Amino acid sequence: TASRAQVQQDPSVETTEGTGIRIRCSHPNIRMNNFIHWYRQFPGRGPERLELILRGSKELRDPPGRLSVSEDRQSSALWLSHPRLRDAAVYYCAL
Repeated sequence: TASRAQVQQDPSVETTEGTGIRIRCSHPNIRMNNFIHWYRQFPGRGPERLELILRGSKELRDPPGRLSVSEDRQSSALWLSHPRLRDAAVYYCAL
């Protein structure tokens, strides 16, 4: 049987407009070739994929920030550099 991929995230994080914020995701059971998908979902809308990443880091244009993966790939983090009220949403990762 295939082992279930699991991710853990903080239930919620808060910031004020313009103050950078880091959203972390832990995925201890990640496999070698698993991409990490990051999504955001606004109230009453379907999820939209922000980016997918295998390793290293990537700059994000909208929302402005950076997505990075730890060296051992056990965790990843989404850094929003200048969050605005319009960026308030549910952000989550999946394998």
